[in-house]
Amino acid sequence: MRGSFTSLKRLLLASGMCLLGAAVLTYVVDPLQLFRPSRLAFYSDDTRVQNAGLIRSQPFDTAFMGTSLAIHFRQSDIDRALGVRSLKLAMTGSNSRQQAFVLEQAIDRGARGVIWAMDDFSFVDAADIEADPYLSVDLYRGTAKGIASYVFSAAMAKESLFTVMRSIPPLREPLTRAAPYLPVKFALEDVDDIYALPRNFEIALTYNAQKTFAAFAYITNPVRSRFLGEGYGYDAMIRHFEHDAVGLITRHPDVTFDIYLPPYSILQFVAMRDASPETLKIVTDLTAHIAQRLTRLPNVRLHDFRAVKAVTHDLDNYSDVIHHSPMVDAMVLKWLASGEYRVDPKAPLASLNELKAQVEAYRVPRSNLP
Repeated sequence: MRGSFTSLKRLLLASGMCLLGAAVLTYVVDPLQLFRPSRLAFYSDDTRVQNAGLIRSQPFDTAFMGTSLAIHFRQSDIDRALGVRSLKLAMTGSNSRQQAFVLEQAIDRGARGVIWAMDDFSFVDAADIEADPYLSVDLYRGTAKGIASYVFSAAMAKESLFTVMRSIPPLREPLTRAAPYLPVKFALEDVDDIYALPRNFEIALTYNAQKTFAAFAYITNPVRSRFLGEGYGYDAMIRHFEHDAVGLITRHPDVTFDIYLPPYSILQFVAMRDASPETLKIVTDLTAHIAQRLTRLPNVRLHDFRAVKAVTHDLDNYSDVIHHSPMVDAMVLKWLASGEYRVDPKAPLASLNELKAQVEAYRVPRSNLP
């Protein structure tokens, strides 16, 4: 009996030592760079986690936020076009609660400017940020709970061990080449490459009119068209816009917000027109409220790119009805720099009215549908 008890103590002691050793390894390597910047750092496309480390480790004066519509921008391109030192914090599928929370952390760490791609779908109703299962507020805040969940994470210990192995000169090159095919998240050597398309990416294979028309046909099919309005509720969206966006902006009057409405393809709105007109009304009513509200705030410059017909009607710019190519990313940066499509506070609904007219007049060329 005493031997069994001794064996159990040894097992518990060994387990505790392994756990402590893994925690020390994570703390020393610090793959997220929560405690200190590192010259040997690697980065992850898991942006909801990675952003917590970027905010603490990277030098920046401007935070760039958005959903998947803004995920492929490169920080170097933003910096060059706008003369800033940016930190890209865009998160695919993110809602306004998540975006506002992450932006607040960036502002607290010194951001004096915010560039925000404001996707209407981000204002759908969702969990309060304190109960969000997909974003750890404690990790961002650096609470004891957040730090413990980080240093005692088996996943982070694995990433730390891989980082150590990759720092050994003979192993660095082969492990770096193999990293995209291994079960590790921290595989990117350059922060500029986080969720960015490869520089040799074949744009025309992914972004073309054939795919855009196919996506339009798919979402307007009567079997699936009800999903066009899923999550869209005017009152809830207004509530989240006021709390998450306007609340953040008014709390930080010394921060300049360049907010833009992304250039969806015309087929996004035409799909709503034809298959879910009530959703289109919610979107246009929400846009009207956003335009009128934001143009009254002194620290906001609102830009509306949704009626730029030369882009939004050229369906070769899209991979579906909303996601545009890196070529359009470059145009967006140029427009932000020039202010060409900035919404005039004296006529906040002008661009919306132009968009409405385009949507009403557009006729889908049925010969292009699959």
